[in-house]
Amino acid sequence: MAVGSVDFESAVLTAASTGGLHVVRRCVDVADLLATAATRQAEIVLVSTALGGLDTEVLARLREERVAAVGVVADEGSADADLLRRLGVDAILSVSRLDGLPDLVARTLKKGPTLDPTAAGTPDAVDGSGDLDASGGTSAGKVVAVWGPTGAPGRSVVTLGLASVFSHLGLSTMVVDADVYGGAQAQMLGLLDESSGLLAAARAANRGRLDGDQLAAHARAISPTLRVLSGLPRSDRWVELSPVLLRRILETARTLCAVTLLDCGFCVELDEEVSYDVSAPRRNGATLTALEQADAVLVVGSADPVGLGRLLRALADLAVQAPDVAPRVVVNRVRPSLGWSNDDVSSFVRRTSHVDVEMFLPDDPAACDRALVQGQSLTECAPGSKLARSLDRLATSLARDLGLSVAPAEPVAGRRRAPARH
Repeated sequence: MAVGSVDFESAVLTAASTGGLHVVRRCVDVADLLATAATRQAEIVLVSTALGGLDTEVLARLREERVAAVGVVADEGSADADLLRRLGVDAILSVSRLDGLPDLVARTLKKGPTLDPTAAGTPDAVDGSGDLDASGGTSAGKVVAVWGPTGAPGRSVVTLGLASVFSHLGLSTMVVDADVYGGAQAQMLGLLDESSGLLAAARAANRGRLDGDQLAAHARAISPTLRVLSGLPRSDRWVELSPVLLRRILETARTLCAVTLLDCGFCVELDEEVSYDVSAPRRNGATLTALEQADAVLVVGSADPVGLGRLLRALADLAVQAPDVAPRVVVNRVRPSLGWSNDDVSSFVRRTSHVDVEMFLPDDPAACDRALVQGQSLTECAPGSKLARSLDRLATSLARDLGLSVAPAEPVAGRRRAPARH
């Protein structure tokens, strides 16, 4: 039990001591709760909003210890019940129905603690059934993750280019800079990087307060149909972006935008599982979560020998760490000086990794430099460049495969840019 200082604690304790249940410990705070959970003495914890420090990450750590959480509230229709649902408890019990606690515990134990808190559903006072995403709405938007090996193959350029095309096609679009090693989206767009929109959204998600309006407020508007959630201001702040919080942000983004594009870090190795025999923060956990939650995963690699070698190793690592992900390979920086045709590269990648190359993107340093210096996307400053045209074809193909309906593109020259960009 860890219900905090509530007037119904004694009644809950009495109910929890009947029907074959055994109370292992009455925890005074979150630290006491997590320490008890780590001993694996308990299978269920009863919590309430009166427990100081209770948040999404605490419930995620309980799940790692295979401990399910039941929220106890005075009224199942109250704001406290809604908050506990957003935090991700496995079930909710109202004080007026304490006699049903043994049955609720039995059903919760049979179901087991939900490892994915965004799939924990909308618990009620009976069986914890129902579905609710992090913002309380219906998930409808699509998520596209752009990933690739180390060596700067062009992940950020491809992400921003695709987002700009989707936006230009009339789709509400958001770019989430989820690179835990070196995000660059804010700098590429000339945005003041005073605070991280991603970390602000993560803090709101951890408190169970993140919804569509909050997420929109934390993002920067580039145009009426394009928002950017800026990334980490320093790479050492990766600990603030846990997998469970990024998952909540993505679920909320689905309710806000038709397309959400993730600029992911390069690494998917889980060194922490080798280095620690207990649960530890995972720096690459956010990247793996992004890949697993995405509706489409683009793997970007460079066309040169070093880049192709890294691409093939990255595909092999991805198959081990995220076997359910179906990668869509994009070979970037293709140039005649390499002496290889697209067919040569495609057959090599297919023969080595058994994955087809979906798109070849030409090397276009002049257009990329112009966009970077001006703080604009390729669609804004170089719509006729060969790279912009290739990204347009790739975005159109993705939109079709994801079932997105697009509006006719408007002339780029007639668009007005949002203020507050420098």
